[in-house]
Amino acid sequence: MCQLLGMNCASPTDFNFSFKGFKCRGGDTDVHAHGWGLAIYEGRGVRTFHDPLPCAASPIADMVSCYPIKTLNMMAHIRYATQGAVSLENVHPFTREMWGIQWTFAHNGEVPKFTLPKNPQEENNSTNFCGGETTDIPLLGKCVTAVYHPVGDTDSEAVFCAMLNALRAEFTTLPTLPVLYEAIQRLCTEIVRGHEEKTIFNFLLGCGQFTMFAFSWPGSRDGSKVWNGLHYLVRWPPFSKAVLADVDYAVDFSETNKANDRVAIIATKPLTTNENWKEFKKGELLMFDNGLPYSRPYELCMVEKCGRGLSSRAIPRGEICPIKFSYNIPKLLRETVCQALGHEEGDQQVWAERAVDLGCGSGQSGAQFRQCVKHLTGVDLSPEMAEEARERSCYDRIIVGDAECALHENNQHGQEGRTWYDFVFACDLFPYVGDLRPIFQTVRKGLEGKGGTLAFSVELLDEALNELREEDEADPGFVMQSCARFAHKRWYISQLFTEFGFHELLRKESTVLRQHCGKDVLGALVVLELPPS
Repeated sequence: MCQLLGMNCASPTDFNFSFKGFKCRGGDTDVHAHGWGLAIYEGRGVRTFHDPLPCAASPIADMVSCYPIKTLNMMAHIRYATQGAVSLENVHPFTREMWGIQWTFAHNGEVPKFTLPKNPQEENNSTNFCGGETTDIPLLGKCVTAVYHPVGDTDSEAVFCAMLNALRAEFTTLPTLPVLYEAIQRLCTEIVRGHEEKTIFNFLLGCGQFTMFAFSWPGSRDGSKVWNGLHYLVRWPPFSKAVLADVDYAVDFSETNKANDRVAIIATKPLTTNENWKEFKKGELLMFDNGLPYSRPYELCMVEKCGRGLSSRAIPRGEICPIKFSYNIPKLLRETVCQALGHEEGDQQVWAERAVDLGCGSGQSGAQFRQCVKHLTGVDLSPEMAEEARERSCYDRIIVGDAECALHENNQHGQEGRTWYDFVFACDLFPYVGDLRPIFQTVRKGLEGKGGTLAFSVELLDEALNELREEDEADPGFVMQSCARFAHKRWYISQLFTEFGFHELLRKESTVLRQHCGKDVLGALVVLELPPS
């Protein structure tokens, strides 16, 4: 299938290094020889290059790879045709104007709901991809009349047009970023629904000079061992050397980049051999802005408030709902902990010597608990989130790693030793983890001896499905939701308390933790105590 390349930057950056390796996959180091395209945002405009020739042999691609165009947002595509002829009209990225904004789209995969007939004989039959005229495309969301139509013959362009039609039908004002994120997530779910096993749906969606969305529903075609997914990484200070995988070429970015540079790169397969690329989860939607990935509504809200949302002269801007997109879990969890421990909410009393914030994210949870502890450690797997947390200046120590890393600390002689805590909290970590046993085991190690408190939020499985265990030993106690977050069962959570020796101090259920697809997501706020050993 096709391959994708995207880049989103904090400051104008050229894409020559990444494109140099990427274009080799267009007929040289890989089989994607059926055309290529490039879309580069420059202010409100977008500069595009399209060629049905193989990218590795294209004079235009050679020119672009040496042309230092700087941008905040770009995408590229090399094609291996599975839908539609090898022709210019079928080359990605596709572009359309909506709301006075240039939208761009590139796709890798195959979408059965939008699959066009594969030969003229099929086109003459009554069956087609939407049950009507063969020129129709399926309508998504609230759309009843299509405004955008595909020019070429690919399912990719049909999906793009259908998504724009749905967004145009839903909004009469310019959507804010958290609202737009939720709308795109709903559309992705609708596109995949009913064809989960056959669908391969990875895309980049650009909507202006600052913003790019990326979604992955990975998979392999029947009879193929090639995995089609999405990966990304963020390059930022301190920069280091990067080595391309497809050509003998490397750049030491510490010699070329400045302190304020930051670049997020998205690719179907990692472009370099010596950097830590992260694969998208199945069903994961990320929004990239300023060289960073975002997926939580409150993060998108902060980006919007910084003035980096959609910009249009053609449609009035919508307002951010002050309640719907507020991030209340840290505040709610702090109030629950204070109630469980018998402290007055809002007092300045320090009641913990050493605390650790598991999955600290951008640091909002640490800011809520800072006044309650003498020494606060934040730990997160994401270097990007850890850097944002560091900028809040509410942590005494920031660790990039997993929960186990928080138990180790170097002394003044550089020797590593095990550290202890009397308070551990996780405001929004458990929905991103399926099996919680390793975390409970690690927390017990950190608290044992002196004992201490564990507080966390957890999303609970819907009541109708929650207690359907029936002594089924194969039931893991948790499920992956369509939003790529885990919901846990009550019996599983309670079982962990007992297994690791915790006593429950307080549990608040039916708490609204967030919203998804316009509906409240309920969960629990839990405070546990581990007695001294």
